[in-house]
Amino acid sequence: MDEEFRSLVDRLAQEAGEPAAYRGLLATDDHEELARVLVEPDRPLWARELAAFRLGCDGDRRAFETLVLLLNHRDPERCVSAAHALARLGDPRTPRAAAALATNTLRTAYALHPVRLLTTLRAPESVPALMSTLGRLLASDEPHWRVALACVEGLGLLGDRQARPVLEAALPHPRLGDAARDALSRLPGQRG
Repeated sequence: MDEEFRSLVDRLAQEAGEPAAYRGLLATDDHEELARVLVEPDRPLWARELAAFRLGCDGDRRAFETLVLLLNHRDPERCVSAAHALARLGDPRTPRAAAALATNTLRTAYALHPVRLLTTLRAPESVPALMSTLGRLLASDEPHWRVALACVEGLGLLGDRQARPVLEAALPHPRLGDAARDALSRLPGQRG
């Protein structure tokens, strides 16, 4: 059991008011049973999350829609679990969905985990989405500076020289300057 699965199991054990149902979903290896949980009416969120996480980590693409919804959830722990499963799912729709969530101006407060997932995925959509999101978060009074910081760090890890202008624009920002300097130092052809 990896660390992320153990964390999910501990969190959902407390949330599940139905210990037998919880233990059953945890124990089953039947992907059909897990997939039914995603579409059956009146299933609690903990059950859908557990089923989607297990299916996603096993590469079963039926979990995709549920995991994307959880990636955009108001509960950060659900977002972390969804991002972990989406990174392992291998669904070609994942980068586009993560980019849409990261760049949605109405959901910026929930963009941290989609931004981090884009960095992990290293997909063609990653750099443009991180640049776009960072570019609109550079105002000094921007309340979502943690999302901006994740963009800066992600762009540094991705090491794409296209990011130079937006990273240079982040240098004067008090909360982003150090990370922007570090990110710029990782870009190919860094000017001394």
